Amino acid sequence: MKVKPALIAFLCTAVAFGQANAQGFLKTEGKRIVNAKGEAVILRGMGLGGDMLQEGYMFHLSNLGQQYKIRAGIQNLIGAEKTARFYDKWLANNTRKIDIDSMAAWGFNSIRLPMHYALYTLPADEEPIAGKDTWLEKGFAQTDSLLKWCAANKIYLILDMHATPGGQGNDLAISDRNPDKPSLWQSDANRQKMIALWKKLAERYVNEPYIGGYDIINEPNWGFEDPADKRGTTEKTNSPLKKLMMDVTAAIRRVDKNHIIIIEGNGFGNNYNGILPKWDDNMVLSFHKYGNFNNQGSIQKFIDLRDQFNIPLWMGESGENSNTWFTEAIGLVERNNIGWSWWPLKKMGINNPLEIKEPAGYQKLLDHISGKGSKLSATEAETILNQLLENLKLENNVYHKDVTDAMFRQVQSAAAKPFKSNNITANTTLNAVDYDLGRQGVAYYDKDTASYQYTPGVKTVGNRGHAYRNDGVDIEADADGYYVFSIEDGEWLHYTLNIKKSGVYTIKLSVASPSANGRVSILAQGHQLGLTVPVPNTGGAQNWQTAEIKNVPLKAGVNKLRVLANTGGFNFKSIQFIME
Repeated sequence: MKVKPALIAFLCTAVAFGQANAQGFLKTEGKRIVNAKGEAVILRGMGLGGDMLQEGYMFHLSNLGQQYKIRAGIQNLIGAEKTARFYDKWLANNTRKIDIDSMAAWGFNSIRLPMHYALYTLPADEEPIAGKDTWLEKGFAQTDSLLKWCAANKIYLILDMHATPGGQGNDLAISDRNPDKPSLWQSDANRQKMIALWKKLAERYVNEPYIGGYDIINEPNWGFEDPADKRGTTEKTNSPLKKLMMDVTAAIRRVDKNHIIIIEGNGFGNNYNGILPKWDDNMVLSFHKYGNFNNQGSIQKFIDLRDQFNIPLWMGESGENSNTWFTEAIGLVERNNIGWSWWPLKKMGINNPLEIKEPAGYQKLLDHISGKGSKLSATEAETILNQLLENLKLENNVYHKDVTDAMFRQVQSAAAKPFKSNNITANTTLNAVDYDLGRQGVAYYDKDTASYQYTPGVKTVGNRGHAYRNDGVDIEADADGYYVFSIEDGEWLHYTLNIKKSGVYTIKLSVASPSANGRVSILAQGHQLGLTVPVPNTGGAQNWQTAEIKNVPLKAGVNKLRVLANTGGFNFKSIQFIME
């Protein structure tokens, strides 16, 4: 769905669940985050990944990874001056007031800004005077604008130091780290730079109540005692990390006693060995959660820390999975009085609210930057890059309403609702992929609904085609549109229909199959309508023919139908209703 500014209000289906109604500075009160009135606040947030800090995978450049490599590839094509203008325009187009307005309408009450330190200050090794900090207005001005838009929507802005001076871990892309230079942990100058930057930020925003907190270091992943522990998941004391976070806290508190300090453990925010007890009375413990099961055991160790050290919890980063996983994860943490922030708002791909479309010729650009394709001229590259800049804008994004529906409405309600207005007249065709919005087992049933990439032995992926919708239903495209594929025995799709006239209908299902093994039927309220019919051997996975189910009585008004694959092994493209 392409988003238009005029549709923003229409897109809001979950605002009742998300609005924080900000009241003064957020504070901690025992194990809760509260507003100035002492009311508990559950943060429901979104991270602006890909904005100040590009990670290669977000733009199909996983082989490059870090932003400095992506930038170098672009600069080799169009030169330094045009590259600088490209990145200025990137910041101007990627996140604008319309993005913040939309997030507020969809139900988010907070935004996490992944900051790149180099937009605020020079790298330590580039300072004209060693040990003296040069401040750059670009990052601060960008943050000011974002804060203004957040305040206008009464939602909180959480500052997150995502790319630290030198980089905070061995996952290079998340901090734009150059491994040929000293890391954050290998350079006192880098650490002092980070401390000074946080003090500068705190001075600037000390009196801003819509700053929700300072997330002082994102996902450290470093082996301090054991260099072989590249991810920092088994470190026992984490002493350098604790010292740095305490030093940052002290610097902030010298100028700002208003805002929450958010801490993250080693091992991507999850290893808190040696970190606690807390050293500040207004502190929140953050953990990150990706690709594991959504059961109580998956978060219990953090709840135990909350109880032991009397500190609030915040799931500061999660996402990049299927809608089923989203609904389950958010439901899990909210039942345990834990707020959350999703990742990211937009990138290329379907598992986020906004999808950035690839511009024409983009693959040629990727191949050239990656050193795989034929040389691209500067003029061609500039044309592609300019279109990419336009595609960043929200009104040119693809809005995945199934994602936001899963994050808000489906957490609260098990009901299905129409994905589109399905008004059925005497001869109407619906796309198979436009089944209802709703949970697994309500709007659809698929045997593979989520990715558990960090769970040993579990190989599921959700939507195997990674197209159109982010549910478990497997969807891919052909030249004429989208269709459902990889259909297994017993899987089904649910459709809410508005039948304009009572009558007896023939339902024609557009199907394709390389065999004649498939069988399909139509159900309403659990009762079969008409016969179970065979799926013909169409001679190929995209050679479409019809399977007809005749004599189906439908009453005027709302009808809820289910298309059931009694036996799978076929593809399914559309449903045609013809009054007999």
